[in-house]
Amino acid sequence: MTLQYSQILVAIDGSEESEMAFKKSIAIALQNNAALNLVNIVDTRSYSAVETYDRENAELANKFAVDLLNEYKVEAEAAGISKVSVMVEYGSPKTMISRDIAKKLQIDLIICGATGLNTVERFFIGSVSESIVRTAKCDVLVIRTPEV
Repeated sequence: MTLQYSQILVAIDGSEESEMAFKKSIAIALQNNAALNLVNIVDTRSYSAVETYDRENAELANKFAVDLLNEYKVEAEAAGISKVSVMVEYGSPKTMISRDIAKKLQIDLIICGATGLNTVERFFIGSVSESIVRTAKCDVLVIRTPEV
């Protein structure tokens, strides 16, 4: 059986696991001559817990996401991937990745790390990767190990 992917979405949050997912996505994109879509979701749910919306924190989160994705874009292009896009969105990563963005970009493979930065949320309500696996309409590859 041969699997062919043309649009790959990689969920990036700055964690070690998402970096492993990114590294493996490069090899998969090269094998498939696929477009690589790097996405970071700034989780706005955390702002609802704060009484006064701190604009400076939101701007820092956005800058971190943009800088991180642009670094990864340069690395992917240097590896030989010609179609690399970056996207910073705001909302819940659990719904945006597998439902909104995957549909909008006609994604046929989502790659994510097994765990991310938010271990407290994972303990109480489940991980983002678990939600992606349950709700995605396309293939999902959850990365647990470093590149080999």
